[in-house]
Amino acid sequence: MSKSWPVTVAGAGIVGLWQALTLARVGHRVRLVEASSEGAPFAASASRYAGAMLAPDCEAESAPLLVRDLGRQALGIWRATYPGLINKGSLVVPMPRDPRDLVRYGRLTQGHTLLDRAGLAEIEPELTERFDAALYFPDEAHMDAPHALAFLLGAVRDAGVTVTFGVDATLPDEGDGVFIDCRGRAARDVLPGLRGVRGERIVVRARDVHLRRPVRLLHPRVPFYVVPWPGQIYLIGTTVIETDEAGPMTVRSALELLGAAYTLHPGFAEAEILELDAGVRPSLPDNVPRAIVADGGRTIRANGAYRHGFLLSPMLAVAVRDYLAGGMADSPLLVRS
Repeated sequence: MSKSWPVTVAGAGIVGLWQALTLARVGHRVRLVEASSEGAPFAASASRYAGAMLAPDCEAESAPLLVRDLGRQALGIWRATYPGLINKGSLVVPMPRDPRDLVRYGRLTQGHTLLDRAGLAEIEPELTERFDAALYFPDEAHMDAPHALAFLLGAVRDAGVTVTFGVDATLPDEGDGVFIDCRGRAARDVLPGLRGVRGERIVVRARDVHLRRPVRLLHPRVPFYVVPWPGQIYLIGTTVIETDEAGPMTVRSALELLGAAYTLHPGFAEAEILELDAGVRPSLPDNVPRAIVADGGRTIRANGAYRHGFLLSPMLAVAVRDYLAGGMADSPLLVRS
């Protein structure tokens, strides 16, 4: 294969941004097209709902081990690319009346330290009022998702990519080029196995809360987490509701999320609600994103980000980069249709 191709990337969410940036940096002539307007570049993207945690060891509790292993590699790429990454690790705490869940979680994961109340007080002292123990994953990271998306869009332009908004491309526009379809749920017509997984979130400003890293609460009904963003803003979220419905959040969901937040820290009782919404993320049958080679190699469908979009998008891009350099790359994320 030629080492330089004209490439059209469709979709400027987290998957498409990483594809465009990675391919442009190795010399491909890249055009990135996005259906949203330039004034609201991520309006049609599920990426804007993300908690943006890079937590490969935590994800191993329920995801295949390749998510953990490739996620660890992706962490290194993020750290080399995005200066806004917050490298403070992450915490997992049990519901106050069921500490056995923390033991189970620890058995299913690696890369953590068990903290007692004194250890927890050293890194998140405000949690010691309600929790006696936690699992600390020191090598994990997180980011302010809107800022990270804006940064990557700027980096893509700096790398020489032509970015065009207001275009819903579905086919290659150059005879000898490669089309990389990163349109998420919009690609359901060409990826029949694609399904939707609804993610609901509440963004608040909590002036009485001073958490420094993401915290997961082992809630019996919802996989609950809180992610701190700058300015005492917190994303409160959950990401595993099996439905393709993209409507507004229900009262029941809002009550569960806000109740779990109060269980984690009573300071959330006085928080200001800034956003309350829901989005649907695309997922393949095994919940692992893939780059699917089709049309004799002219089309690659990078899709199925599920809850791993921010974590695994760099590795999807590496798999496509290596494929274009010399055929089928040795990556479990790259397959032929």
